[in-house]
Amino acid sequence: MCCLLSSAPICCCFYIKEACFGMTSWFSPTPFRESEVLIGDPITTCLSPSVYDIICNLGFQLRENCDIHSIVTQNGEVCWKTITDCVSYTESEQGLDYRGSVRLLGPVCEAVHSHFFSLTKGQFEIRYAPWFQWTSFPELFPEIFDALESLQSPAISLSLMKLTSCLERALGDVFLLIGKECPFLLRDLLASEELAQVFGQSVMNVLKVFIGSPCGLNLRNVLWHGFASPEEVPPKYCSMMMLLTAGLGQLLKSYLQKTKLTLAHRSFITPTNLEDLIVFPDVTYEVLSVLEEAMTKSAFILKIMLPYWEVALVKFKSHRFADCAILLLTQLETGLRNVFATLNRCPKRLLTAESTTLYTTFDEILAKHLNDGKINQLPLFLGEPAMEFLWDFLNHQEGPRIRDHLSHGEINLHEFSKEATNQLLAFSVVLLLRFVDEGLLSVFKVLSCEESIRVWALLPFPEELTWEAVRLEDNSETNACHSLITKMTDELYHHMPENHCVFKDLDHLPTETWPQLLRELCSTPVPTLFCPRIVLEVLVVLRSIGKQCHRVSGQVTVASELRHRQWVERTLRSRQRQNYLRMWSSIRLLSPVLSLILLLITLELVNVHAVCGKNAHEYQQYLKFVKSILQYTENLVAYTSYEKNKWNETINLTHTALLKIWTFSEKKQMLIHLAKKSTSKVLMKTYKSGRL
Repeated sequence: MCCLLSSAPICCCFYIKEACFGMTSWFSPTPFRESEVLIGDPITTCLSPSVYDIICNLGFQLRENCDIHSIVTQNGEVCWKTITDCVSYTESEQGLDYRGSVRLLGPVCEAVHSHFFSLTKGQFEIRYAPWFQWTSFPELFPEIFDALESLQSPAISLSLMKLTSCLERALGDVFLLIGKECPFLLRDLLASEELAQVFGQSVMNVLKVFIGSPCGLNLRNVLWHGFASPEEVPPKYCSMMMLLTAGLGQLLKSYLQKTKLTLAHRSFITPTNLEDLIVFPDVTYEVLSVLEEAMTKSAFILKIMLPYWEVALVKFKSHRFADCAILLLTQLETGLRNVFATLNRCPKRLLTAESTTLYTTFDEILAKHLNDGKINQLPLFLGEPAMEFLWDFLNHQEGPRIRDHLSHGEINLHEFSKEATNQLLAFSVVLLLRFVDEGLLSVFKVLSCEESIRVWALLPFPEELTWEAVRLEDNSETNACHSLITKMTDELYHHMPENHCVFKDLDHLPTETWPQLLRELCSTPVPTLFCPRIVLEVLVVLRSIGKQCHRVSGQVTVASELRHRQWVERTLRSRQRQNYLRMWSSIRLLSPVLSLILLLITLELVNVHAVCGKNAHEYQQYLKFVKSILQYTENLVAYTSYEKNKWNETINLTHTALLKIWTFSEKKQMLIHLAKKSTSKVLMKTYKSGRL
């Protein structure tokens, strides 16, 4: 059982959340640049030549016009004989001639597509809505009609995916009118005697041409497994599938009237164990902005598939969570298939396979071994946390198996979990950022706490106030804090990794150099795959400290701007004006304090594997120490909030915290004291030796 379902998901949680906050390079499980993995000629299609030909060309070869009235009557009744007559058979008549059938059905599909375009939405619903009621999701079809009218290729592909899953579920319900156990695979369902008994074998053969065999159009699998780009899906096939669904409803009505049977719909499935898999924070607009930027720069996304990603974000913002999840799942499979094919040096596996070979899907992509018995390089490349996330979400029998349930029409799309989509979206951010060139990663520092603190210097300050007045608010405790900060920065400087000590002639670390040093330290790879649990526990606490510092910084910025506006507008009372002065005095202290803490936790992160050198008692003492820093930052969040506004108290709180840090530092028990050599050299040597 994967760890997210069997134990606390510390590793996956920490790795992925940090990546979402723009610090992927700290925790990448691989020592090489991922952006280099996918360098190559631009991929123009994921369809093999024969599959591309049958989908994009074959149905357009016959240019003859087909009379729509021979296909569907004015009342919307489907004339099945016109359609079934277009199905070709092999000479022995024991098998279907798929290519010949697609060629002959092309003009029929074109006529149906033009027919739907000639209708208003009201006319469409009056004529066809009754015939979609046999499905468990009749409200889907007016949405598909809208997508067809929009002429937006990604929306049409999404509609076809939802249509095929809905149709599969409905056909399974019909199967159970006669049969006992519904086949799991669509191709087996379409080949069943039970459905042939209800609809007729010739009708089932039509469906096989469109969605039932890799020899035919195979629209369901080609889309759900992420092979077809938006421009490679002819809209006329979506129109034709709508008409076929309506026609099946008409045939079913006749069968039910004749047999006196009643169609019952199976209940939708609610994915299980989702609450155990929530390892990401909610996706915010800031994270979405990171994703929007990453989409255009990440090598993980094939350029031909970019429109799907763009629509996925639109769907998420409009609370269409199932639509977003469907698109993300197909594109995660596409991107991971590309990485799989590259790492395992089997480029042909990127393409849809011929009918004699299985497609490369998640099952093969995530497997431990390849078909020839060799080790699959993808799990080694992704690392354990990412693999556990994918396995738990997609494959684990006790997990939600979201892709399976969605693709087979087993989930109510209107009630699809926002939390599940959140997890997929956040995980997507991680993968995209891992495949962004190093030179572009600076774009994704939008959530950096250090940058936020540096903005404080630009906060508005009342012209009539003097800094002297603010300094008068300082007291002995404030001065003691500044003295401790100076002593601790000197101490930290002496524990900088060798390759980052660029100011060797100085006795202390100038604060103006901190941003540069933080950026360099954050680029130090810190492997976390297969590392001991005590390392992961420390990582979680250190990450939480950084998160709380970021919250404090945001609150300080908001409070300062608000109070400045009130000062200028002269709406502050005397007591509030004094509190405003205390706020500025506190800000003058909090700025270097938070910067110091960021530098401290970054150095501890770079040296985090040194915690393995502590005995049990020393480890518990160290964990207590870092948790005390976390408690301090959490208290700062409370004190600097708009509701509390306790600026004087922050000074006392800070003095106490700094004393604790200095006292512990004096004991030489921090990780920076245990690391004797240049961290980056030791980590890389250890990683390459395979001990981590």
